[in-house]
This record gives sequence, structure tokens and C-alpha cells, in this order.
Amino acid sequence: MTTRRIILRDTPETHVNLLPLTYTRPVADLLVGINTIRQKWEMYLPGDYHYQTEEYLREKFPATEVAEGDIVVTSSVVPEEQLAKAVGELRPGQSLTAVTTRGDEVTVATCAGGGEQTLVRYDSKVDTVEFLYDIFKLNARKIEDDFEFLTRGREGQAIPRSNTVIGDPDLIYIESGAIVEGVILNVSHGPIYVGRDVEIMEGSCLRGPIALGEHSTVNMGSKIYPGTTLGPWCKVGGELNNVVMLGYSNKAHDGFLGNAVIGEWCNLGAGCVASNLKNDYTEIKLWNYPRHRFLKTGLQFCGLMMGDHSKAGINTMFNTATVVGVGVNIHGSGFPRNFIASFSEGGAQGFTDLPMEKFLDIASRMMARRHRALTDVDVRLFEAIRQQAENYK
Repeated sequence: MTTRRIILRDTPETHVNLLPLTYTRPVADLLVGINTIRQKWEMYLPGDYHYQTEEYLREKFPATEVAEGDIVVTSSVVPEEQLAKAVGELRPGQSLTAVTTRGDEVTVATCAGGGEQTLVRYDSKVDTVEFLYDIFKLNARKIEDDFEFLTRGREGQAIPRSNTVIGDPDLIYIESGAIVEGVILNVSHGPIYVGRDVEIMEGSCLRGPIALGEHSTVNMGSKIYPGTTLGPWCKVGGELNNVVMLGYSNKAHDGFLGNAVIGEWCNLGAGCVASNLKNDYTEIKLWNYPRHRFLKTGLQFCGLMMGDHSKAGINTMFNTATVVGVGVNIHGSGFPRNFIASFSEGGAQGFTDLPMEKFLDIASRMMARRHRALTDVDVRLFEAIRQQAENYK
């Protein structure tokens, strides 16, 4: 039987609205819940998956031509089991449409070929990631959805007796190789998923829903609140509340981070804190790349949005809803501005361009700490991103 091809297509508007995180990846590689959007589609609807994304990303994330019978999925749609089943039932010439949870119409997927297109209506509302803050807004609920599916019919490690469990122990799943000792695990508000080879050190307090990706580390005495996901190889300490870290990033020391999304290969130094609430409790505005201005979000809580390979020195303070681009090096006292362009360095006193040679050297050394290499493809991608970023300073 031929495996069905499924193509995850980025729309240009959504791709730029999700900058800086989508500078370095297709929309479907964003992490929401326990796994990425692409991994969710693969989990619910097995097939041969491909991308259709921006031209400059295609060397690293190759595109493919659409053939009859292929299913083209709008990559910003975050699937659940029944939605994926409906997509899998599409036949050539059919398109599945739905209303999003924000009230917009969206074409979820189209099956190529078949001549005249026929619209099939999906009865329930669907979730989409269209703006940066959608990631942390959806995260708690998507952890619960992913947990139910991923742990169905499976048995994880036994919970060591040194831990204190509040709520139903069946809502805690510990993968092989994980070390969890002397921890308070509260699942009265949602599940806790502990990935392979994770270590949660003693004295930490976790209140679900929480997901910890493989090889991540929670340092002693950490406080992690609901809606938090750590991607693979992250290291955290201090206080995190509704935070998504995509992977390979560190916030290893004391300090607060809330309602935030942190890219890959980032580091927040000791004592780093980021506000997620304005002193006057007014609606938060967040920098939008294509419009070159701050837009209303309808939110009262929104914290730090940081692109890949950005760093913040010790005791750095971020204002509410600060957006940091790719390859930024922040240091010094005081609050830096609320939008920091990619490939820059400095602080509250101002920023200068970060030379590409210096950026690549820092990136290479940090990646080596996780036994990863900066490839020639990566270098060409960052050079292309730097050109793209010139449009959004």
C-alpha cells in the first residue's frame, strides 16, 4: 500500500506574524503542548510528511511539488484526533474548512486533484497558531490532549516513593531513564509528562499540566506552574509559569519567566527576570514584524518572546511583552527596549550590529556543548536570515 503524502504548507502572512521564531523553522516545527505541530499530525495521521515553506528555508527544510492525491495541510492548524481523522478521509478535489477558536474561517486541508473543488465542513472549532502568544495560550490544553494520546495503553516508570504526589498518580507519566526524586508533583489541575532521560532535582515543585522534553533538567528548588513545556535538552531553575522553551535553551538559575516563548539555543543568565504584567494592568501590545509596530493582543499577561541563539546576561530585566530577534546578545543594567532587532548586541544604553563572524563563533561553541555541530547549511541559513532581518529593523 502506498503511503499517503501530506504537505505542511506555510502561508506567507502567518510565517511573518510568527517571527522571530519562524526565521529559523517552518510553522509546523513550533512546539505546542508535548510535541510540535508536525509531530501531532504525524501522531494522529501517519503518512509521508513534507514542508512547503519560505524559499530561504528550503535548503534545510526541502519543499516538494504537490501531486494528485497529496493532502496539503495549513501548517498553523494544531490538530486533535478527530480533526486529523476528517483530514485523512479527504478525497481528490475535496477541501476541509472550519472556523477557528478566534472566529476566523480557515481551510484546514485540501486533497489535490479531482477537478472542481468540493468543500467539506468540519463541525467543531479548530485551534491555530497565528501569533506568538497563541503558543503559550494553547499550551496547557495541548499538553492535556497530547498526554491522553501518547500515554494511551502505555505504562511508564513507577513514581519513586521519595516524591509527594497531589492528585491522581495516573496523570503522571515518566519515560525510561528519567530521574525524579524528592519532588512535589501536583496533578490536581492537569497531567505531568516527564520525557526520556529527564532529571528533576530534589526540592522542586511542579503543578501540571507540564511537559518536560527528553534530556531536560529541572534544577533544585525550581517552581514550575501550569502550561509549561520544555523542549529537548533544556535546563531550568527559578520560577516558570506558562512558558514554552523550544529546545536546547537554558534558564538555569533563579529569576521569573512567565507567559513566554523561548527559541532554541538561548541562554538567560542568573537572576534574569521578565515582566508579564503591566503595572497599570492595561492591555498588552506586542511587536509585529510585518506591520513594523506594536499591536494590541487582547491579553493582560504576556512575557518574553525570544528568537533562536539569543542570550541575556546576569540580572537582565525585560519589560512586559519584549520581543527579541535571532542572534541577540543582551547585557548591562536597566531595561532594554521592547523590540530588539536580530543580530545585535547591547542593552538599555542602545544596540549595535553583531558581526556575523562573532555570532557564528558563539553559536558554534554553544552547540558543541550539546554535541551538535553548526553546519554549512546552518551558516547559509543564518546569512539569509540576516538579509531578511534588515527589512524589520
